[in-house]
Amino acid sequence: MPTCQNCHNKWKWKQTMKKMFTLDTGMNCPYCGERQYQTRESKKKAGILNAFVLLPLLLNIFFEIPAAILLSLFPILFFVIMSLNPVIMHLSNQEEFLI
Repeated sequence: MPTCQNCHNKWKWKQTMKKMFTLDTGMNCPYCGERQYQTRESKKKAGILNAFVLLPLLLNIFFEIPAAILLSLFPILFFVIMSLNPVIMHLSNQEEFLI
């Protein structure tokens, strides 16, 4: 779980999920109110993890998978991956860009 770099409080899973679904790159700490940003490494890990949602499409290229199974895998993978994202998130006081 992410830990604020200013007050060193560990965010709860529910708080992290709420903060993840904003369009702003910075997130205010629920404890001290300081602006926190996701680290570069954390963004890379999240990007790789999010790519796994498309895994059923890749499997369908190599194996004949019925459409019902394929369509049922998307919501399951989406839920699992979205619930894992707060676990791999790390915070920084400064914004770090991927480039």
